[in-house]
Parts: sequence; C-alpha cells; structure tokens
Amino acid sequence: MPRTFVIGDIHGASRALRQCLQRAGFDMEGDHLICLGDVCDGWPDTKQCIDDLLSIKKVTYILGNHDHWTLQWMQSGFVDNGWIKQGGQATIKSYHGPVPPEHVQFLKQAQPYFLMHNKLFVHAGIDPKRPLEQQGPDIFLWDRSLARIALDLYLKKINGRLTHFDEIYIGHTPIPFTKPIQSCEVWMMDTGAGWSGVLSMMDIDTKEVYTSDPVPSLYPGVIGRTKKD
Repeated sequence: MPRTFVIGDIHGASRALRQCLQRAGFDMEGDHLICLGDVCDGWPDTKQCIDDLLSIKKVTYILGNHDHWTLQWMQSGFVDNGWIKQGGQATIKSYHGPVPPEHVQFLKQAQPYFLMHNKLFVHAGIDPKRPLEQQGPDIFLWDRSLARIALDLYLKKINGRLTHFDEIYIGHTPIPFTKPIQSCEVWMMDTGAGWSGVLSMMDIDTKEVYTSDPVPSLYPGVIGRTKKD
C-alpha cells in the first residue's frame, strides 16, 4: 500500500534528503511526501534538492519563509540582505546560471498549509484562536508561538489539547533532539538539518522515523548558515 511521509526543513541538504528517502524505502511512484517548507538556503544543494523533489510523483510542498525569499529572487532578482546572511548565498551559487522555469513554478505552487483528514501541515505554525482563512503568511511562514508552547509543554511533560485538529505537523523551529517530538497534538519535525542536526522524515500512519546522518558530516569542509531565523 502507498505510504504518506512528512519531512522537516531540508535547507539545501540533498545528501540528507536522499538518505532519508533511501532509508525509508520510499517509492518515488507510489508514496506521498509532504514537505513542511524551507528546501532552500544553507547547505550547497538547493537546486539539486528541488530537482529531487520534482522527481517524486506525489509530493505536496508547503511554502517556508526561506522559500519565500528564494522565490522573490527567482522572479525579480531582488536579493534581501537578511536572506543572504541566512543561507541565501548558497542557494544562488547552487544554480550556476539561469533558474529552470520548473523550479520557479514549484515554489509558486507551494501551499500555505495542507489539510488532510483533520491533520494540518504548516511551515511555522498557526494561531489556534483564529480560523485558518483569517490567517496569512505572517503566521504560516514565521510565527513560532505554537512551537514555543508545544516545546514548553513537552519539556514540562504536560499533555492536553491545543487546537481542534487531530494532528499538526510543523517545521521552522529547530528542536534539540535527533528525532521529531510530539507535544499534545503537535509534531515538531525540524531536527536541525539547517544547522548541525539531522533531517527527519516520518510515516504519518506508523510514526516510524527515518533520519539522515548529522548534516555537517555529509558536507565536510562546508560552512552552512551563520545566522538563525
């Protein structure tokens, strides 16, 4: 039977992405991959990462804040100084020339969030007090409030309900663990691949996790991002 996986922030680490796919035995034709955003910026293979995702038949891509910056550059040539400091230069270098139109289209078609069987997938988080249709990119791409509450409850070993969703999967906020954690109904999937951590991918039905090696070990001698956001 086809499986559905969710994967955290990739940040230009195609070697980590390929490890996760291989270790999961991912079927490029039949399985479904939901990406929580930020395929761009940091490690040197953003172009290769998007090529890899385009080779998957069933992929749902959710827009991240780094993807937003990258798309601005792809469409207009505008280079945000903050973006450059947070990994954008590596993305520009990964292209070595014109950006393929299908890469622009890939990010243009990215969704602000994805809802499936009362399971919500979003890059940064949501405001639980407001309907999704009343929220926008400032929340979906950037806001860490839900992540901070979830992490705090996890560390205090407090369980409960934060929203009406059965499960929520978020990236954006790196956690100091080598595997995703569940706090209430929130799954925090960013295990620090953009920094010194690993990339994590999970079967949403069985909750089996597949992780890469620590990403710096896959890019020896390469300096990744130097400023966090």
